[in-house]
Amino acid sequence: MSDRPMLTGLEKRVADLIEPGLIDMGFELVRVAILGRERPTVQIMADRADGGLISIEDCEAISRAAGAVLDVADPIPGNWTLEVSSAGIDRPLTRRKDWNRFAGHLARAELDVPVDGRKRFSGTVLGADATHARMRLDDGAEVALPFADLRRARLVLTDALIEATATAPKTN
Repeated sequence: MSDRPMLTGLEKRVADLIEPGLIDMGFELVRVAILGRERPTVQIMADRADGGLISIEDCEAISRAAGAVLDVADPIPGNWTLEVSSAGIDRPLTRRKDWNRFAGHLARAELDVPVDGRKRFSGTVLGADATHARMRLDDGAEVALPFADLRRARLVLTDALIEATATAPKTN
């Protein structure tokens, strides 16, 4: 697995279109989600590649660049809305690097295919390798979650997470 979100279908196509521009601008793609049917909303979450905090101005720049690319390529039929945001403190864990960066913090994960008879897990992030994210569950057991089967994973907001993210490098 690369350090890119696991995406399929239209979300992957949108990511393929916008990611090169984001990289050129100094950002990393965290998530693409397309929600709704009548007038879908394209949600883009990004991080600064330098590890700094993403600003409103950064989101505006990403929105202009991604919107222009999507307008030209026209991958989404009909009218749609674009939302751009930072990943936030209680961010989704979509890439291997997210699992490794936030090792030691609490998270919840949900799979499409059960592991040990379960689809939902809660515990401490242990990191990830090329194919699996690892967690220590509340009962002390460790579990390896296949990235290919990961539906969603998100950090749990805790005082320790707030403290850890508050020390991120500042940007202008």
